Amino acid sequence: MLYTVSMALTVGALARELDLAVRVDAGLDRVVAWAHSTELADPTPFLEGGELLLTTGIALGPHAEYVRRLVAAGVVGLGFGTGLSHEHVPDGLIEAAREAGLALLEVPRATPFIAITKAVSRAVAADEYAALARTSEAQRALTRAAVGEGPLGVVRRLARLIDGGAALLDPHGSPLHVVGSLPDLSGHVRRLAASGGPAGAAWQVGERHAAMQVLGRLGYLAVAADRALDAGAVNIAASLLTVALARSDEVDAVRRDLREARFRLLLAGVPVDGVPEGEFRVFVLRGAAEPRAGFWAEVDGRVVVLAHEVDVPAAASSPVDVRSVARGYREALRAFEEGVATFEEVAGAGLLAADAAEFAAVLLAPLDDVLRETLRVWLSCHGQADPAATRLGVHRHTVRNRLGRVEELLGRSLESAGLRAELWLALHVRPIR
Repeated sequence: MLYTVSMALTVGALARELDLAVRVDAGLDRVVAWAHSTELADPTPFLEGGELLLTTGIALGPHAEYVRRLVAAGVVGLGFGTGLSHEHVPDGLIEAAREAGLALLEVPRATPFIAITKAVSRAVAADEYAALARTSEAQRALTRAAVGEGPLGVVRRLARLIDGGAALLDPHGSPLHVVGSLPDLSGHVRRLAASGGPAGAAWQVGERHAAMQVLGRLGYLAVAADRALDAGAVNIAASLLTVALARSDEVDAVRRDLREARFRLLLAGVPVDGVPEGEFRVFVLRGAAEPRAGFWAEVDGRVVVLAHEVDVPAAASSPVDVRSVARGYREALRAFEEGVATFEEVAGAGLLAADAAEFAAVLLAPLDDVLRETLRVWLSCHGQADPAATRLGVHRHTVRNRLGRVEELLGRSLESAGLRAELWLALHVRPIR
């Protein structure tokens, strides 16, 4: 339950307003919720707590026992009427009230109990009206902020209204928007998430008041201030944020569906806007990273990006264009499954290329005629340097040096059986120049 800013009438303020003598000055700062007159020896079954009890002492009984019952029931003060059954407040009652820390006021016969009840009633009504006015103003201010600036605007406005800090947290407790300072919230997030029941929690950190509201399954609102918190403003902000986050989720869902639909059009060969110009690659991201720009979509639980490059872990296709996105997607998925960065690193990837001649030209482009011939002969000799050297008419060390140069230019090891198969295919698809 949240603390509420209070302008209510206190026991001390009531005594000053009606010029009542204070016989015991303990707890004069306590708020009077209501005034109730009774002559019962035990009125506690009829009390709710927070009352200023008024009595002429006709049936007090033992003073200490009477006072203890009142304190246990939450009575904030005792108004004792004099000039009727008692000319003065009994000394025993004064002593019992002092020991129990209960405020004790003397109400002279000239001040009727009804005057006290009316004073309290006026104060309660004024406090309720002030609270309603504050809540109404807070609602208008927070609603304007929500419409104009979204969730961040609500958090900013709330921080100003409570003169403290406010934060919007995601469902995991990570901050989305923070304004001002707040205490450590991690423990409270864990407790609220584990309980699954309470809509919020309130506590104090030293002299600071803090609270959290659960925003359904969408996150949390946290607040903290040096004074008691305005529950009305906090509750309104929580409601507005819940609606804003729910709408945001709905919009995000529609956008995800649209992105996926556009990507599937590309897979079907239908051009759409926003695709990178010229050649690009199809990337399947590893992990939960989500791009903030460019052409991307979530497909079958994976994030797919069409771009020239990405700065997060991903598996990439070979270069494609808008007409070959389907092939690029298949290649990226294959690289993803094989745990490599690009499709070119997949063993035997060249054998899977849609256009073997084009693949061969790209693969062999870094190699001159001498390296290509050396490679062709070496492959035909089952990777043996000595017979390859004999057929080429060079020393075996020359063959090994040339093969080292091939690995350097291709950036791949000839120990890979898949690369050897690709090179054998490429050398036979495109004749040696």
